[in-house]
Amino acid sequence: METWKRGNVKIQNIQVINAILYIAEQGCKWRGLPEHFGKWYIIYMRANRWAKYGVLDQVFTVLQEADVINNQVDHISLDSTIVKVNPDVTGALKKRSTSHR
Repeated sequence: METWKRGNVKIQNIQVINAILYIAEQGCKWRGLPEHFGKWYIIYMRANRWAKYGVLDQVFTVLQEADVINNQVDHISLDSTIVKVNPDVTGALKKRSTSHR
């Protein structure tokens, strides 16, 4: 019985893993992925699908146990331009009427 491969199979899984590691190390956007990894959107879609189904967790667990990679999260950074906060929370002064009666 022949098994059918799903999606774009021109890009090998190791290439996708290397691209994910590059993104994580460089902190760049998917669109900033160098062309030698392949089309960024195809890699993003596969990585997203793997993350959704827990494949990435399994892959990185196996790679860490085999001492192929040694990743440790020691800090996390959020881009403040994407965090929306209500002005009342920031302690901003409220607008007051300047007219006197």
